[in-house]
Amino acid sequence: MPVLLRPALCLSLLAVAACDEIAVADDPAALAEVRGQKTCVKAVSEQTGAAGVALNTTLPVIETNYFIIDVPNAKSWGCLTDDAGRAAQIVERNA
Repeated sequence: MPVLLRPALCLSLLAVAACDEIAVADDPAALAEVRGQKTCVKAVSEQTGAAGVALNTTLPVIETNYFIIDVPNAKSWGCLTDDAGRAAQIVERNA
């Protein structure tokens, strides 16, 4: 990739990543949920060292501030966040 295109690509990706937070900026609960999803994915990715870690959107979650994070070719993780949306606890799931 040409050197000049890299900064443009990075800036466009940052803009897209910020859009979801801007869309819910007026709703503190929704903003905490979006931030919680991001921090949980980041925490599990850092813990496992795996690429392609993603939020599971198919399993129903009843608990507040709890997310299931999928790791490719491995077990899923559960992530509990604080009220500000920061990952507070991550645990590898048995199921």
